[in-house]
Amino acid sequence: MKTINKLISAFFLFAVLLINAQPPQPGGGGGGVGPGDQAAPIDMYVYVLSAVAVAFIVFFTKKYKSQKA
Repeated sequence: MKTINKLISAFFLFAVLLINAQPPQPGGGGGGVGPGDQAAPIDMYVYVLSAVAVAFIVFFTKKYKSQKA
């Protein structure tokens, strides 16, 4: 593996570790979706998004193999 690839991989790993979607809550409350809170809209589509991701992986894998052969 070339040095540049290692550096890019390390940079992305470090960047992912620093990402935080929400600021820390005062009091350290973990929370969750309570009875009065709305769920995130993406929660309804997790299974659909997973199926689409698998379909894309299969499609591009077959496309790459057909170009390579």
